[in-house]
Amino acid sequence: MVVDYYNKDILLWGIERAGHRSEEFLVKESYLSDWLHDIKLPTVKQLETVAKKIHLPFGYLFLDTPPKETLNFPFFRTEGNQTTVKNVSLNVYETIQIIENRQIWLKEYLLQNGNIPLPFVGKFKTSNKPVDVARDIRSILNLSELWANRCDTWEDALNFLTDVIESVGIIISYNGVVGNSNKRKIPVNECRGFVLVDNIVPFMFINNSDAKAAQIFTIAHELAHIWIGQSAGFDFRNMSPANDDKEIFCDSVAAEFLIPAELLKNQWRKNQDFQVLNRFFKVSPIVVARRALDLGFINKAAFFKFYNEYIRNEFHKKKDASGGNFYFTMKKRISPTFAAYVDNGVRSGRLLYKDAYKLTGMHGDTFSEFFKRI
Repeated sequence: MVVDYYNKDILLWGIERAGHRSEEFLVKESYLSDWLHDIKLPTVKQLETVAKKIHLPFGYLFLDTPPKETLNFPFFRTEGNQTTVKNVSLNVYETIQIIENRQIWLKEYLLQNGNIPLPFVGKFKTSNKPVDVARDIRSILNLSELWANRCDTWEDALNFLTDVIESVGIIISYNGVVGNSNKRKIPVNECRGFVLVDNIVPFMFINNSDAKAAQIFTIAHELAHIWIGQSAGFDFRNMSPANDDKEIFCDSVAAEFLIPAELLKNQWRKNQDFQVLNRFFKVSPIVVARRALDLGFINKAAFFKFYNEYIRNEFHKKKDASGGNFYFTMKKRISPTFAAYVDNGVRSGRLLYKDAYKLTGMHGDTFSEFFKRI
């Protein structure tokens, strides 16, 4: 069955939206020129195939004008003029949509179960002292200043911190691709993470393609955003905040949360080796270096020299933490806490399987096997 009408302008918009140059794409997919010049008419199946190829909802092709796809929260860039953007790449945008859909469902589910607002969301303002916010975060999470010392390594500290954060009602998703599409990667320089603040169930997204050294700082930064009640996304390049008051404040809170100033001052008098200090605080050496920069113990040149060398070595050694285990990877992508709510929803009959499939990105036997394993 041929389609005698669709919006050609939206087709071209969709090509650009997917990150292609329309001229180059039309050369590669030469049959499209025939469609656009009315030499041939596409069939429904052909049009659906093209829409899928450029990740465009099929129904969009019949709209009069392209829908507005802007974010309802600031997304900070720390490159060039350090501007706040409202439009991001398609892969980042669709990832935000995935997390938003999960949050919408879970919030409704929790409210139906009688959950009340979390007391720490929006508890502070940027007029407060970062040290007070950091102290309150540790209090809510039931952590001491040296909480990470119970962990053998800073990687263990990251995993431990994730579990503690989820235990107080915050969901964390680790992923480096759109949903489960390994061909649609999310570059770290586009998005290191984002946080969707909500007083019932806040959601964090951490780019799992990033070095774990940077992930723990991103988590701490997002915690600060929750405590001041402000959603945000960021690329957070070189572990530096954008030129924005809220970002700078959250950055200071994150630094104080991970490495309290007074503790570092005491240790700095004994030893100024980042690798030694890293073993004391059980965070990555790069976080120690960043904190030393904040406190004026080293200058920017020294920090960036160490940072660039360290990150380069980390990516050189980087391996898939899942060891190729699909179900382990999915557990981190979805969050074990969120997965448990989905499982309960399905078992209680309050969530249809088709909706559970959409929320998790898994279907049929894969979905069933995942919940058996976790």
